[in-house]
Amino acid sequence: MSDVTPAPAPVAVVGGTGPQGRGLAYRLARAGHPVVLGSRDAGRAAEAAAALRGLPRVAAPVEGAANEDAVRRAETILLAVPYQGHADLVASLAEDLAGKVLVSCVNPLGFDKGGPYGVPVPAGSAAEEAAALVPSAVVVGAFHHLAAPLLLDPEADLRHEDVLVCGDDADAKARVLALAAAVTGGRSVDAGRLRLAAQLEPLTAVLISVNKRYRTRSGIALTGLPSTAEKEEVA
Repeated sequence: MSDVTPAPAPVAVVGGTGPQGRGLAYRLARAGHPVVLGSRDAGRAAEAAAALRGLPRVAAPVEGAANEDAVRRAETILLAVPYQGHADLVASLAEDLAGKVLVSCVNPLGFDKGGPYGVPVPAGSAAEEAAALVPSAVVVGAFHHLAAPLLLDPEADLRHEDVLVCGDDADAKARVLALAAAVTGGRSVDAGRLRLAAQLEPLTAVLISVNKRYRTRSGIALTGLPSTAEKEEVA
């Protein structure tokens, strides 16, 4: 029997050249997860990957590819794209997403003179829209409330922030909960069924409003939750 620990499977980040996608990719690579950045432009993805490899404490490979190639190379895919054009993009990747875990980080938001607000989604949420478009994939909602500038800041400590994760498949949700804890080095929280993405996604508008008013980068931290050890004892 070999004592060699298998390398973690690659994680693809569709929308990997945007701030949120790059930030999540950076934190995953710091935690030892190989990452493939996906973009409509493979050359742009390769440039973004090279820039991330130059950041401190990157402990795993970071590569760039066209969206389709990135999805084919991973079993877990983070979708970190604007809501505008979301449905067309997901539908175009449906064949390659079949049988995989798709993590929706999408926040359907609008902005007007009154500030940010949640955009109504006929399916209920962007995550549920993705699930309807690709029923052969397992969709989990996560990472809606982490600030991209903090994710990309090598000195930012994110351990105090909670990542809320929702989904209907227990195994897929467990996988994403582990990734979320790796991203922040802190706590990930099982927030319930996928339908609760309809509440989690527009909450980002509240954080943006708070950030503007107080000139900060706020996040989510829940009180009253048991520690990991206490949860294991209860179970």
